[in-house]
Amino acid sequence: MNIALLLVIVIAVVLAIVGGLNTALNWLLWVALIVGVIALIAFLFRVISGSRS
Repeated sequence: MNIALLLVIVIAVVLAIVGGLNTALNWLLWVALIVGVIALIAFLFRVISGSRS
């Protein structure tokens, strides 16, 4: 896994925890979910395209 992709996933998890603990920062939860989904798609695309070559 790319180190930058791993860093994005860690940031997404931290934002999800912060968003879950504080309702005033609820938008961070949505940001974390969006970033997490983008990171997952990028990881899957990397795995799928890597196995073809």
